[in-house]
Amino acid sequence: MLRRIAIVSMVPVLIALTGGLGTAVAAPSDHSASAVHYMKLYKGKVGHGGGGVSNLTYHSGPVQTAPAVYIVFWGNWWNSTVTTGTDGNFSYTNQQAKTYVTDFFTNVGGSSWGNVDTQYCQNVAAGTINCGIAGIHVTNPAGQLTGSYVDTSTVPSSPTQAQIAAEAVSAAQHFGYSASSQPNATFLVLTPSGSSMSGFATSWCAWHSSTTFSGRNLPYAYVPYQPDAGTSCGLNFVNATPTSFGNGYFDGYSIVGGHEYAEANTDPVPSGGWVDGRGAENGDKCAWSAASTNISLGGNNFAVQPIWSNSISGCALS
Repeated sequence: MLRRIAIVSMVPVLIALTGGLGTAVAAPSDHSASAVHYMKLYKGKVGHGGGGVSNLTYHSGPVQTAPAVYIVFWGNWWNSTVTTGTDGNFSYTNQQAKTYVTDFFTNVGGSSWGNVDTQYCQNVAAGTINCGIAGIHVTNPAGQLTGSYVDTSTVPSSPTQAQIAAEAVSAAQHFGYSASSQPNATFLVLTPSGSSMSGFATSWCAWHSSTTFSGRNLPYAYVPYQPDAGTSCGLNFVNATPTSFGNGYFDGYSIVGGHEYAEANTDPVPSGGWVDGRGAENGDKCAWSAASTNISLGGNNFAVQPIWSNSISGCALS
């Protein structure tokens, strides 16, 4: 039997998200940087995703023309070994979660799934729908995971957006990241089980935004401990039959983490890149799609959702 973890309570500032499109909204008062773009919960109905069938348009901002990913596992909890749940005959630990996430981002660069983003570009006219050969495109090189580490500083029991943004900046400093390369890198902040920002699992699964680092935009994403949300954030969404690697139990990490990654590539400073007329990004429009499936990366399977493709005016997996 699957063991569920208690979910945190919702805060009033997120009530405006009940429309479920995952669109960018103004950040709460404790976070003065860019707007925050949320991924909606799965509510038991697979389908097309949010934002309707209209294509994305370009809004004059940057895309990630040389994408890189940095992961910070925030808290000493990530250095311990803690069983966080069971599924079928398997028990799963936080160390397996680290492996699953790290392996996904180690190998997603250069994948056919990642190629969907390469149709989008910058340096074209606002309102552009299809770049063709114009502009400077998102690229999809192999080896995009450039660094990961455990920051053993104390994680608040319910971190704020300002604290998460500060953790992303701290990670950039830890890695000696050059702000002149921005906004090409996305810094992923992962928190321990039970130490999530209010609203997780009741209003959203994850989000991405940007903050300021050395006078430049620093794209970052917040991905809480996804199994805490159970099926609301992807547990067993693709893999009903669990595996020892974590397929099923950790489906949410690659579905939700992949969603934020794909959106940061094409809209790293929300909503200045590619969004539709309702504010939905390329991940939102295909969120919790019935076409979600496993892709093979580095010898393991990972559950992913399709990504919106303007070139076919629909959701695509490659």
